[in-house]
Amino acid sequence: MQLPDADFLFQLADVAAKETLPRFRQPLQVHNKPREGYTFDPVTEADREAEKAIRRVIEAQFPDHAILGEEFGRSGEGDLLWVIDPVDGTRPFICGVPVWGTLIGLTVKGIAQFGIMSQPYTGERFWATPEGAWSDGPLGQRSLQVRDVGGLESATLFSSAPELFHSPLKERFQSLVDSVRLTRFGADCYAFAMLASGHVDICVEPGLQPYDIVALTPLVEKAGGVITTFDGGRPEDGGDVIAAATPKLHEAALRLLNG
Repeated sequence: MQLPDADFLFQLADVAAKETLPRFRQPLQVHNKPREGYTFDPVTEADREAEKAIRRVIEAQFPDHAILGEEFGRSGEGDLLWVIDPVDGTRPFICGVPVWGTLIGLTVKGIAQFGIMSQPYTGERFWATPEGAWSDGPLGQRSLQVRDVGGLESATLFSSAPELFHSPLKERFQSLVDSVRLTRFGADCYAFAMLASGHVDICVEPGLQPYDIVALTPLVEKAGGVITTFDGGRPEDGGDVIAAATPKLHEAALRLLNG
């Protein structure tokens, strides 16, 4: 079974950045993808061209690996599956806000083992392999480690947007908001990277797709955190997902979210 190393993840991030960064904070043609539950789900040339570039490099290096991407679906079969979101956070991307990122993950027999979140505008990368999780950027390279703030009353909670929550989950999420110290919205994949880095304690995201979460799963787990669906299952297939810095926070937050 041929597996990548961290340098290959960096190579994929580099080819994606060549497509995304020159288009960031530039005039863009923004298209609306049909998607159930959304009136506006944007996609740009940056999304499509970055995924094409990532796919070309994977196909050249690992022709036997399968690939699943947000823009072009699935190709190939087998135990090794690359999962790609070329621009996670297209909404902040088109607004010029640098909390978007390129997500590239690899599952082995359905379990996320490798992942990278690359933010080329800030020059930051967050990645994980079976050996651990790290970040690199303006402050230098660091090993990732979640923090332990104790209970919900001291925790910082992130989610993409309050309008993603519908009754009865809306009321349950509000009970979680009322229980934590601080709630913020709108950081998309960046919030999960901050959880793995020890700056955020809980991330809650309903209705995710595999390409939204596969790359972030090993980041959280290798940094010492817990990430599952709301029913406690593995998150690789998406759905309603919660990540927490500690088992105690995870259990407390799930108790409120599940009513």
